[in-house]
Amino acid sequence: MNKPVLVVLAAGMGSRYGGMKQLDPVGPNGQLIIDYSIYDARRAGFETVIFIIRRENDAAFRAAIGDRLSRLMEVKYAYQDLADLPAPFTVPEGREKPFGTGHAVLSARALLDGPFAVINADDYYGPEAFREIYDYLSAHPDTDTYQYCMVGYQLKNTVTKNGSVSRGVCVTGPDGMLESVTERSKITQQGEVIRFTEDGGQSWTALPGDTPVSMGLWGFSASFLPEAKSRFASFLEENLDKNPLKCEYFLPSVVSALIDEGKARVKMLRSADKWYGVTYKEDKPGVVAAIARMTAEGLYPAEF
Repeated sequence: MNKPVLVVLAAGMGSRYGGMKQLDPVGPNGQLIIDYSIYDARRAGFETVIFIIRRENDAAFRAAIGDRLSRLMEVKYAYQDLADLPAPFTVPEGREKPFGTGHAVLSARALLDGPFAVINADDYYGPEAFREIYDYLSAHPDTDTYQYCMVGYQLKNTVTKNGSVSRGVCVTGPDGMLESVTERSKITQQGEVIRFTEDGGQSWTALPGDTPVSMGLWGFSASFLPEAKSRFASFLEENLDKNPLKCEYFLPSVVSALIDEGKARVKMLRSADKWYGVTYKEDKPGVVAAIARMTAEGLYPAEF
């Protein structure tokens, strides 16, 4: 079995943040959030990273991240192209938003022939999460069912007081296997209450703080790629006319379908590490302070 590869989703435009947040420093010597993820991934065992970016950001991304990290890992690039759609579909007039995380992973299909982990470029996951997912992918090839995994975090440790967030809300069985994951695209925290809405704020549903959620750290075998590709056309047929400018093909929806069909088993891995992320500009000071504390405690070197 090939060694697991790390796939980094970095094609998002950072619209809520107000810029290309993947290139915004948070470390004591100008390190980016992705630098800490790559550092943790490399010491967990990953040797190759594939960055999924937008072609127009290629030069800036290589200069700020790829060229530097190529000294530590083999670096490859895939481009999330709006026009990369199955026939007979075409990009709706006026659409600029990428087609979501499922479409992003498909952008790297020509570069993947073995197990791979998927992360977001602007999330901090912690060293334990990378160790857990690398070890699992290295030891669990597909059997009569696909053997996938994900790292779950407690919801209360993943929200921001500065606006809404999207999270994959998870349900697991007594065997620790994922039973379902539902993407909630508008989760907010009001005081101590965490809640979500599906109708633009007309009604709200509370969620317990210890609810396990996906932060986009998934582990797949190569079998995931043809499954995601075959479902993409059906997604477009159902959603493109209804929401041509904003519909998104989410990874969790593909995973849930495979679980429901009995084709995949997904192990929920747990990490004690705290998640940090910069969804909004106001989130950055908290992330900078957390990185400074972890550096002072010796978890990371001041320069790397």
